[in-house]
Amino acid sequence: MYVLQIHTVDDFPNPFATTSSAAPGPKSSTTNSFADVTELKGVVHLFRNLSPATASLTSPSSRSTTLFVAAVPNYLSPEDFLLFCGSHLDHFSQLCFLRNDGMEDRYSVLITLVNQLTSDGFYCSFNGKRFRPSEAEVCHIYFTQSVVCYKFEKEAGLPPHGFIELPTCPVCLERLDQDTSGIQSTLCDHSFQCPCVSKWTYLSCQVCRLCQQHDEKPRCVDCGTLKNLWVCVICGFVGCGRYQEKHAVRHWEYTQHCFSLELKTQQVWDYVGDIYVHRLNQSKADGKSQMMNSRCMLIHEECGTCGCSEDSGISEALFDSKVEAIADEYNRLLATQMETQRQNFESQLIEVKCKKESSIAEAVEKALSSRMQDIQSKLEQYVDEKKTVADTNQCLMKRQEILRKAVKEIEERENSSLRSRDETIRDLEEQIRDLKVYIEAQRTVATMNGIKGGTLLPVQSNLPSPANSKRRTKTIRRRS
Repeated sequence: MYVLQIHTVDDFPNPFATTSSAAPGPKSSTTNSFADVTELKGVVHLFRNLSPATASLTSPSSRSTTLFVAAVPNYLSPEDFLLFCGSHLDHFSQLCFLRNDGMEDRYSVLITLVNQLTSDGFYCSFNGKRFRPSEAEVCHIYFTQSVVCYKFEKEAGLPPHGFIELPTCPVCLERLDQDTSGIQSTLCDHSFQCPCVSKWTYLSCQVCRLCQQHDEKPRCVDCGTLKNLWVCVICGFVGCGRYQEKHAVRHWEYTQHCFSLELKTQQVWDYVGDIYVHRLNQSKADGKSQMMNSRCMLIHEECGTCGCSEDSGISEALFDSKVEAIADEYNRLLATQMETQRQNFESQLIEVKCKKESSIAEAVEKALSSRMQDIQSKLEQYVDEKKTVADTNQCLMKRQEILRKAVKEIEERENSSLRSRDETIRDLEEQIRDLKVYIEAQRTVATMNGIKGGTLLPVQSNLPSPANSKRRTKTIRRRS
């Protein structure tokens, strides 16, 4: 059983809280019907349980529904990985892709399945299987007990009680677990996966560049000379001395690796102190470090000058004390160099982080400025449109007022024409009535003999009206 601790600076909660049930994490923009697909950037630390009871996969306590797929090659895109999983996608509950900015050729995948049966089936189907038949990379799957995200490297790198962190292979970045993969160590005490070591086409180590099988005639890496060669005891760089092209000195100035071994005399030179600091020499027979023997070569005779005839017990004690002192000094020098290298790499990491933060800030500022410009342009456009609409509305209101006045004038003219027409009609009706009365009177007069030759006179009314006056005037005119 394994525990996964992730160091991430993203504002992202734990994607997998427990192994019994998948907690619904925040959904990304890419979602599928079978699971929530998320992506997280950070550094993954994998810890193994030291208890022997959880070492066997036959025990239920050594398995879980959360699986960790380590070191998926980058030529296999997330879509290709989903195709690689095949029909098991229907049993996925959550899926998270873990990426590390420092390892662009690899990524990891964290999967939670619906139950233990489907989890065991997925493990048996894909663990140890090649991602592609034409490639050598193999799928490595680990049952994960819990997954925790931290924002600080110290908290993420601190192993839980009863667990130990598994290192990674420098070549393929897979976890070096002796129970799940073969491990091979080099002469420089660096461990690799056996398939990764078999792929090497050159002889130097992938970590420290120490040559595993030395050539018969070593030469300078830069100029190729065979004379006055010095080897860096930290990284194994071979360069010529200061009496040739000074490539060893330039290597010290560039990398600050201050200790260099002269191949001819097997002596160590300190560039900082500008002095020899060797105490042990390497034997060419077995490659082990030995103290230089200052005794004379006279074994059976006493020379009387170098002190060979002294007590052997005292000399052995002095020899052991010198070896211990030299070992302590070497350990201190090694610790000092490792601390210097750590500070150097930490400063480089801080510089890279500052550059990344500055680039992110510049990108954010640029995006905000462009966004503000777009909003400002849209605002100006909307203001212009508002002004145009206001002007149009004002013109329409003026035209409405003009049309209202015109309609009012037309209505007044219509009303006046109607009144005049009504008066004309009434006048005509009165005239017709007068004519009827006049005709009837003429007929009556014509039939009456007693009043024949008489004259019909009009009778004046008490309330004369304009229409009556007009009618009277017309009657008088007709009579005359």
